[in-house]
Amino acid sequence: MSKIENTEWIPGDQGLDPNRWRALFVIAIASLMIVLDASIINLALPSAQKALHISNANRQWVVTAYSLAFGSLLLLGGRVADYVGRKKIFIIGLLGFAFASLLGGFAANQGELFAMRGLQGLFGALLAPSSLSLINVTFTVPKERARAFGVYGGISGGGAALGLILGGFLTEYANWRWCLFVNAPISLLAVALAVPFLHESKAKGDNKYDIPGAVTVTLGLVSLVYGFSQAANNGWLNIHTYPYFIVAAILLSAFFIIEAKVKSPLLPLRVLAERNRAGSYIGSLLVGVGLFAMFLFLSIYMQGFLHYSPLKSGFAFLPFTAGIIVGAGVASQLLPKIGPRPLMVFGMLLATVGILLFSRLTPTSGYTSHLLAPMLIMSFGCALYFIPNSSTGLHDAGEHDAGVASATLNTAQQIGGSLGAALLNTIAISSAAAYVKGHTNMGGSLQVFAQVHGFTTTFKWGAAFLFSCAIVSALMVNVGKDSLVEHDLGGAA
Repeated sequence: MSKIENTEWIPGDQGLDPNRWRALFVIAIASLMIVLDASIINLALPSAQKALHISNANRQWVVTAYSLAFGSLLLLGGRVADYVGRKKIFIIGLLGFAFASLLGGFAANQGELFAMRGLQGLFGALLAPSSLSLINVTFTVPKERARAFGVYGGISGGGAALGLILGGFLTEYANWRWCLFVNAPISLLAVALAVPFLHESKAKGDNKYDIPGAVTVTLGLVSLVYGFSQAANNGWLNIHTYPYFIVAAILLSAFFIIEAKVKSPLLPLRVLAERNRAGSYIGSLLVGVGLFAMFLFLSIYMQGFLHYSPLKSGFAFLPFTAGIIVGAGVASQLLPKIGPRPLMVFGMLLATVGILLFSRLTPTSGYTSHLLAPMLIMSFGCALYFIPNSSTGLHDAGEHDAGVASATLNTAQQIGGSLGAALLNTIAISSAAAYVKGHTNMGGSLQVFAQVHGFTTTFKWGAAFLFSCAIVSALMVNVGKDSLVEHDLGGAA
């Protein structure tokens, strides 16, 4: 055993990395920080808006500046990790994220805060794909890899709810700026552990950057997401909305034309051509759209109708975290035995039932009677989907494309969430307005019932997206447990 521990392990060797579980711990810390940051800022937003005199029209950019940079640059970040080195980019991403978080916490005006949130997104786009691809190349035994993805998926799912608790606590008992400051010590701890425990790996061969592809896909995705956010404010046919969709269509079409012609594409079309990976990417997009309904509108419902404080609202999401953790453990055990498709389909069907149950809400509904059971059902179902989806999203990608494959998976999730933010918010507003027009005789309670009607309508649309994900998984994911194990063992040999 001492001989193994004293031998430098290189990804691709036949032996097992003796530090692989320590490496997973380091990756888990970084992944948790990314997930926490995505939700923690939501509870700090009202205080930050007041302190920095941010208008209601501009407050969305505290969240959007991060998600736009993160989602649109993930493809480039994955390729940079492949070419420069996954460990090196992982550490650079951690240090940059800490730096941007510190500057954001010291922001003196809204412009500085928006800029630093965007910078956080840029370094997050380096950190996230390098994290997932490091798991892929470090764990070469199928059962251990499934367990590692289970840990990763559990953090990804449960960390969002944990971020709500931490955000509420820091905002209520410290200061909203600590919701940004807290990232610095977490990042530095991860860096200190990454240096001895992570092993470097990078793609071999022709390592050139596809700059035209990076520019067109980044601007195209930014235009698409911004167009959906404008639709929430101005309507779909407004002159301030639809031109962004036209620009997005032109740029994204140009991107795929470029990728088909250049020698070293940012996103090789072969990554999308494999049906299991394509099914994972489409499913991730649909789940991102559907899940937005639950987190956003339940948070508003708890604080506006149940009159929960931000901290109490965060604790109210704990059952969702518990469901994710339990579901992730079950999925990691079942994945090597039954394969990904049964878990993904059944998980999304469960999640669809859970979010549909939220559509029964009224202005007088209670937490235990109307929120608790649907939250548990939905979270358990999502965990059953997340774990195998992380695996199929990288299926047969090979070491050369591991970074870009994981970046594509993360991009689909982020863009789905960004699109859902605009699309489902527009549906909620329009359905509430329609309710007001059709119930003019309700008096003072009309606006209350209209707002909840908007929420419940959105939950139904969210359920439709999750059900669509189940269909996509059933039709496109066909890798079985035997072929999955055979492939993984071959990669380890």
